[in-house]
Amino acid sequence: MFYLDLPDTPSRASAQDRWVARRLYEQGVPLAVVESALLLGSLRRLLRSADLPPLNPIRSLAYFQPVITELQQNPLPDGYPRYLRLKLCHAAKD
Repeated sequence: MFYLDLPDTPSRASAQDRWVARRLYEQGVPLAVVESALLLGSLRRLLRSADLPPLNPIRSLAYFQPVITELQQNPLPDGYPRYLRLKLCHAAKD
């Protein structure tokens, strides 16, 4: 599960994570939208100003629901998820 490989996410999917994933599937949310939301949400956390207090670790896939909704309303341009993957890879190394 891609979600588990992201920074600040749990090492194992919980029953709640599986429930959220199932609900997204049943609602017909495209996997590409979910993946893009995971990338964008993770990047926003990683690139936050160092002056701000640290965030708690992500405890559930539900954390990304607002970003999924945002991307459903305002889709990313073609090719942008590839850019997000690259940016996340570089940001995670820093």
